[in-house]
Amino acid sequence: MAVRSVYMDYNATTPLRPEVRNRMVEAMDLYANASSMHEMGRRARAEIERARAAVAALIGTHDPSTVIFTSGGSESNNTVFNTMFLRGRNSQRRKILTTAIEHPCVLNAAAHLKEEGFPVVFLPVDAQGRLDMDAYRAELGPDVLLVSVMAANNEIGTIEDIATIAALAHEHGALVHTDATQAAGKVPVSVEKWGVDYATLSCHKIYGPKGIGALYIRKGAPIEPLIRGGHQEQGIRAGTYNNLGILGFGVAAELALAEVGDYMREVGALRQRLRDLIIARIPNVKINGHPVEVLPNTLNVSFPGAEGEAILLSLDLEGIEVSTGSACASGSLDPSHVLMAIGLGPELAHGSIRFSLGKYTTVEEVDYVADKLPPIIARLRRMSTVSPSLTGQS
Repeated sequence: MAVRSVYMDYNATTPLRPEVRNRMVEAMDLYANASSMHEMGRRARAEIERARAAVAALIGTHDPSTVIFTSGGSESNNTVFNTMFLRGRNSQRRKILTTAIEHPCVLNAAAHLKEEGFPVVFLPVDAQGRLDMDAYRAELGPDVLLVSVMAANNEIGTIEDIATIAALAHEHGALVHTDATQAAGKVPVSVEKWGVDYATLSCHKIYGPKGIGALYIRKGAPIEPLIRGGHQEQGIRAGTYNNLGILGFGVAAELALAEVGDYMREVGALRQRLRDLIIARIPNVKINGHPVEVLPNTLNVSFPGAEGEAILLSLDLEGIEVSTGSACASGSLDPSHVLMAIGLGPELAHGSIRFSLGKYTTVEEVDYVADKLPPIIARLRRMSTVSPSLTGQS
């Protein structure tokens, strides 16, 4: 029986915060179709537009009409790539540039375009997970249709220089998409300052409900519906409005924007505490990701000589919930594509754990993890067939 429950998998999903839950319960009585013209329908539509304005503010755009509600990040990303397929299939400008460390839905959408004959380049990153700018510049040209680079990585937390990436792409007439799912609510996000044409976000990463997300589409940027049908969302995304999800999204976005400074300071301090305690108490560990340009909640650590899944299961027995990588890739026996891309190699990649903290993480929970983790690593290293010099054991 676990002594306590400590959740450190916030990058996979977040709990529904009480303010959001309360708003959604209230909204259950606002059941009218927001496309209807009667009074209750108009009321529902007005509340949806208030939520849209809150989401727009969170991502730094002054024009709420540039925000389209979707079912989540995967749909938003696929809408962009579907647009590129439809717009680029008969064009000389059809090259797609993305990175080797993107979320699986971007990687798979890009791979699908490659299967359809589009030239797709998966750009390398450096050892800290930032885009290799020399390789990027070398691939830019008049044939590039889209550049898609995530704002912050979901596994190692590295933050990319999206403004510079976008500016370089626009010099060559390319469109720019960023998956800001992990960045929004954790660090300041401004699609207008970044200069991107498209940005993706998902509500369940900011303490809101699952099944609702958004896609920012810059005014004038080409877009094609992924889901066709009615006139909803300016004809871009058909389907009856998800009143509950959208209204919950609005509250979650409003609170995330108001609290982002406190989040960075408070959660960042907890991440630093956990990092320092792990380094002090466990020999021979490797911290993955950028040392400075990193999400304040994400700590990815490699433990040579200990297998990641064994670490995860051992921590779970102590009531500590973490991840070995992206939740979307759970169940796969392959090493993390992100850790492989930053040069760790299969053995070290398999011995890595992602601790992702959140607004409900406490100092006591951090200290509990730091107490339970060292004996687990020591035990697993004693069982390992890896050389003692690699495990830090004598």
